[in-house]
Amino acid sequence: MRDIANRVDITERAVARIIHELVDEEYLWVTKAGRRNHYEPNLQATLRHPLEVGVTITQFLAAFGEAQKAGKV
Repeated sequence: MRDIANRVDITERAVARIIHELVDEEYLWVTKAGRRNHYEPNLQATLRHPLEVGVTITQFLAAFGEAQKAGKV
C-alpha cells in the first residue's frame, strides 16, 4: 500500500480505504499470505457507470490495451 500511495501521491490510509471498498464490492479478492495480504482482481466483475454497464474488467482492459497500441492513450 505504501508503494501505491507514493506512486499516486495519496496517503496510505486513503489507499487502504479504496482497497477495502474494492474488496467489499468484489472487484478485488483478498487472501492471506503469511502476515501479508495478496490481492487479485475479479476480472469478471462489471463496471458500475451507466455508460459501461455490463462491461467486464477483462473487456475494459482489452479495449484499453487496443487504445494504447493505436497510440490513443
